[in-house]
Amino acid sequence: MAEGVLAGYPVTDLKVELIDGKTHPVDSKDIAFQIAGRGVFKDAFMKAKPVLLEPIVNVEVTVPADNVGDIQGDLASRRGRPQGQDMLPGHMALIRAVVPLAELSDYNSRISSITGGEGSYSMEFSHYEIVPANVQQQIVDQHKKEHQAAAG
Repeated sequence: MAEGVLAGYPVTDLKVELIDGKTHPVDSKDIAFQIAGRGVFKDAFMKAKPVLLEPIVNVEVTVPADNVGDIQGDLASRRGRPQGQDMLPGHMALIRAVVPLAELSDYNSRISSITGGEGSYSMEFSHYEIVPANVQQQIVDQHKKEHQAAAG
C-alpha cells in the first residue's frame, strides 16, 4: 500500500480483512504469504476501479482591476473554478477560486507576469477531489513509462 498499484502513490484509508487461510508446517513460508498477499491485493484493488485524488486549494488573488479578466482566464486554464470576486479600494480586485494544487506550481511567476508585479495571492488547503479521467490517464501512463525505464 506504500506504493499503490494505479500510479505508485500511497493507498490510504483502506481496510482489509482476511477471512480464511491455512498454513502447513513444511510448505508455509512467510515470503510466500507476502507474495500471495501482494498479488491478491493488486487484483482486488484494480477490480474496485480505483481513482486518484488530488488536493484542492482555496485561492485568493489580489490584482489591479484591469487584470481581472486575464487572471480569471489563467485560473480557468488551470482547472480553477471561480468562487466570486470583490472590488477593493485603490482600483484593486480580490478573486476567489478553488484550484487543484498541482496546477499552481508556477503561479507566482505567472501572476507577476500578468500584473507587472502588482498582484499577490494566498492559498489554503480545502479538500481532495477525484482527478479527471483524462489527467488520471496521463499520470498512470507516465508512471508506467518510468516504471518500465527503471526495470529495463
